[in-house]
Amino acid sequence: MAPRRQFSSEFKSKLVLDVVSGRRTAADVCREYQLKDDMFSRWKAQFLANAPKLFEHERLADPAEARIAELERVIGRLTLELEVAKKAFKLVDGRSSKSAR
Repeated sequence: MAPRRQFSSEFKSKLVLDVVSGRRTAADVCREYQLKDDMFSRWKAQFLANAPKLFEHERLADPAEARIAELERVIGRLTLELEVAKKAFKLVDGRSSKSAR
């Protein structure tokens, strides 16, 4: 009895992408690589089910990085508020010193 063939994840994804993109049909891929239809269908279903997880890393970045980004936003807001307060103080202080004369 021949040992089972092992396929790498890169090989599987390449074949599934060829089919999903429309470059080839599933029947052509199965015929060329001597794959059973149901096995290729499982690969395709698995690929499509896990595709959204590819972009989760962008959304769910490291908690420390998310905290740093939040703190940077707060610092930026506070810096802006401080600059506005300084300008407002100069305006108010300039008016009060003129009226004191």
